[in-house]
Amino acid sequence: MIDHIILTVSDVERSLAFYEASLAPLKIKFFMPYKGENGHPDLWGFGDGQKAFFWLRQGRPDPQAIHWGFKACDNSAVDEFYKAAIAAGARDTISPRARLEYYPRYYAADVFDPDGYSFGVVHKG
Repeated sequence: MIDHIILTVSDVERSLAFYEASLAPLKIKFFMPYKGENGHPDLWGFGDGQKAFFWLRQGRPDPQAIHWGFKACDNSAVDEFYKAAIAAGARDTISPRARLEYYPRYYAADVFDPDGYSFGVVHKG
């Protein structure tokens, strides 16, 4: 189980807007800014309002270094995420559909974010 991920982005404001819009259908929201001190970078945390698990930081992105997936509660949340992400400026990787080659009842969509990171949203019904 993953506790958290920190994603380095080229433009924090742009990425905040993108992820706020894209993750809203998953009920993941930005709520925890962290002011770094003593060499620790500033971070911007997303989560359920109680615990942040997805963080952004300003820097030089490395889109080839990572791919991740968020969990959706059902297939319609995957569809809603995809529509919101595309409207917020994502580029399509794999539109929402069943991918039974990965897992029975696996339904997912993948997109590229503004820095070119590939990530997905999956429901494993």
